[in-house]
Amino acid sequence: MILVGDITELDRNMFVAKDSFANHHTKVTNGIRLVMFSCTMEGCISTEKDVDKLLAKFESYKKSSGQNLDQIHEQISKIRQDVAQCDTEMSLATSHQSLTVQLGKKLKTTSQKLSGQHKDLHSSVSRIGKTIDRNFDSDCGSMNMHEMLIDETHHRHLNTAICEHFYRQGSLEVAESLAHEASLEINTNFRQPFIEMNEILQSLRKKCIDPALDWALRNKERLQHEKSNLEFKLHRLKFIELLKQGPSSQCEALQYAKNFQKFSPEHSSEIQQLMGCFLYLKQGLAGSPYASILSDTVWDDIDSTFSQEACKLMGMSIDSPLMVSFSSGCQALPALIAIKSVIEQRQISGLLSSNDELPIDIDALEGSQQYHSVFACPILRQQTTLKNPPLRLVCGHVISRDALNKLVSGSKVKCPYCPVEQSPNDAREVHF
Repeated sequence: MILVGDITELDRNMFVAKDSFANHHTKVTNGIRLVMFSCTMEGCISTEKDVDKLLAKFESYKKSSGQNLDQIHEQISKIRQDVAQCDTEMSLATSHQSLTVQLGKKLKTTSQKLSGQHKDLHSSVSRIGKTIDRNFDSDCGSMNMHEMLIDETHHRHLNTAICEHFYRQGSLEVAESLAHEASLEINTNFRQPFIEMNEILQSLRKKCIDPALDWALRNKERLQHEKSNLEFKLHRLKFIELLKQGPSSQCEALQYAKNFQKFSPEHSSEIQQLMGCFLYLKQGLAGSPYASILSDTVWDDIDSTFSQEACKLMGMSIDSPLMVSFSSGCQALPALIAIKSVIEQRQISGLLSSNDELPIDIDALEGSQQYHSVFACPILRQQTTLKNPPLRLVCGHVISRDALNKLVSGSKVKCPYCPVEQSPNDAREVHF
């Protein structure tokens, strides 16, 4: 005889099974995504394909298991409603008893089926691990050069770079905690510009222009010296926001247009385009020839422009040095591991750490991440280095220091390209 308690127990078991399968799916899927994150460097095409196939299997498994368990849950809920209308002390009707037994068997069968599929997925996950081991070198830490952090000064420089990176990203609490833990003395004059920059960027992402415009007006002279068009772009964007409000803001937009007078020599064509928008203000700019100015891409542009100008005024690059170093290292790592393997086979020690430069060029790096000098001495046909920099002669020709030393005759040197004689002391170092 099956009573109400049996249905409750069956319902509870169904929920346990459903939660168990959902938790397993979440954990393993997160693990797969972590694997994908770890493998997005060089040489991961085959691994990525296998991971995509496995994720597709998980989605299929999740969909089928959810449908089966939801169907059983609906049937159990229906029986519970029928039983709730009966006396709890009475036995279930014969039809209910039969249906409950069938549901119990169906739930058991479904659980066994899903459990078997789940085991198959776990074996597929283990195969992904083998694919990763086959395609990647796990000994990446072997490329670490401990002599690069030989004393406290080098550690402090590294910690400062990390701290600066978090300030750039707006993670102020993280940067402050790091500075405290590393015993760094961060000057308020260094920290405040980053705080202000991130506050303004946050306001721009909320489509609020006024904080950025106030900053541009306070730094007007410095921006003009850098020939920046940030102030014009901010005025243009605020003017466009007024136009978007329609004819009701026409007078306000006309009044604001006076701000463009000082920009007319450099931006006359753009100002004319903005003034032409008034002709279509009543019928709507979306269907006018000036519809392109309504695009939200202008917000991305102003975000990038402000970041560049703010970093420029602070005397810093737009990209975080730490992130650039990390990205370059990730791209160069496969080549460095290959170099290390060859060096170990040939038993050449100290080749990677004894020189300021690597023994070979890393072609994998993008052009924007190559910062070394690309000048080659036209005399010795060798690329210049920090110890052998390029020098500009009085006549304007550039050669390397080693070449200059070889050409010195007495107290004079004659340019190899023109007959001008000069003192070698007059040569000046050139920075590319």
